[in-house]
Amino acid sequence: MADSFVYAAVRTPFGRYSGALADVRPDDLAATALSGLLAKAPGLDPARIDDVYWGNANGAGEDNRNVGRMAVLLAGLPTSVPAATVNRLCGSSLDAAIIGSRAIAAGDAEIVVAGGVESMTRAPWVLPKPSRAFPAGNLEAVSTTLGWRLTNPRMPAEWTASLGECNEQLGEKYGISRERQDAFAARSHVLADRAWNEGFYQDLVTPVGDLTRDEGIRPDSSAEKLARLKPSFRPDGTITAGNASPLNDGAAAVLLGSERVAVQLGLDPLARIAGRAAHAVDPQDFGFAPVEAAERALRQAGIGWSDVGAVELNEAFAVQSLACVDAWGVDPEIVNTRGGAIAIGHPLGASGARILGTLAHVLRERNERWGVAAICIGVGQALAVVLENA
Repeated sequence: MADSFVYAAVRTPFGRYSGALADVRPDDLAATALSGLLAKAPGLDPARIDDVYWGNANGAGEDNRNVGRMAVLLAGLPTSVPAATVNRLCGSSLDAAIIGSRAIAAGDAEIVVAGGVESMTRAPWVLPKPSRAFPAGNLEAVSTTLGWRLTNPRMPAEWTASLGECNEQLGEKYGISRERQDAFAARSHVLADRAWNEGFYQDLVTPVGDLTRDEGIRPDSSAEKLARLKPSFRPDGTITAGNASPLNDGAAAVLLGSERVAVQLGLDPLARIAGRAAHAVDPQDFGFAPVEAAERALRQAGIGWSDVGAVELNEAFAVQSLACVDAWGVDPEIVNTRGGAIAIGHPLGASGARILGTLAHVLRERNERWGVAAICIGVGQALAVVLENA
C-alpha cells in the first residue's frame, strides 16, 4: 500500500450566520476554496487530478446534485476531472480526505483533492411532499440549517434529542462544569485572534470578496463575560451560545497525493496520513465518539498519546471537547493551539478539512512529529486522522 500525503491546504474565511458570506452560494464558496488550493500548486496541470471528494452535510438547497462536481466546473477545471460529494454530516470533509487517501494508498489515484462546504445561512426550508394530491390541511416548512428534520417516528426519543440536550447529558455524566466550558471557549477566541495577528492563517485562508478573516472571532472574550450568558437548552443548563460552536458559512480543501507526485506538484509534502478511523456510539453520545476514533487511528499509525505533539479537535461544544481531552489524558495546551470552532466557526461540511489542514501546519510550526485531527458527528459518529510531519 502506498503512502498518501497532504501537500497543501486552504480554506475560506468562515462567515457568521447571515453575515458577510450570506449572499454567496455554497457552490461558489466551494469553487473559491478549490481555486485557492490549486493556486498553491502552480506546477500542477489540473487535468492530472484523478478525483475530487467533497463534503457537504445539508445538500437541500443550492448545494444539491453533487456540489463537488459543481465546484469543479465553476472553478474552471477541465470537464474530465470527476468529483463525488460525501455526506457524513459534520465529518463530511474529513471523510472526503480519508476516502481520497485510501484511493491513493490502493493505487487507484495519485492526485486527489478533498474538501467540503456549507452555507448554513442559505440552507433552505423544505416542505414534505404529501403522499396524496391536494391535502386539505396545512404543511409546515422545516429548516435544514441544523439538526433533525422530518424525523422517522420509529426512532427512539432519546436518539433524536437536540444536539444541545445531548451534550447537556454528556456534561452531567462526566461532571464538566459551566466554568470549565466558558474558560475553554474564551481560550478558543484568544488563540484564534492571536493566530491571525501572528500571520498563521495568512497562508491557509483565501479571501471571499471583502472578507479576509474569520468573522466570528471575539478578541475580547473572557470566561467572565461568557458566564453572563443564559443557558440555551435547559433553564439550569451549562451550554450557552458562547461555549458552543456557532452557525457558519465556509469551505475548505486539501491537496493529497502519493510520494512520487511531489515533482509534478512542485511541492514538498506537509504531512503523511499515518492512521485513520471511524467510530460510532449511541446517537445521543455523539460528542464522546472521537475518544475511540482517535484511539483506533493511533493504533493504526503504531503510536500512542505520549507521541502526539498536536491535536486539532473540532469544538462542536466546549463540553464535548473537554470530555474527549479528559478521556485521552493529553495536555490541554497541545489542543487547538491556533483556536477552534467555537471562535473560528463550524460550517458543517467544511470543518473536517479545516482541522486537517490546520493540523499539518501546526505540526510544521511546532516542529512536532505526530498529530491527531478528530471530529464528532451528529447521530453518534466520529472520525479521526493521524498525521506525521513530513
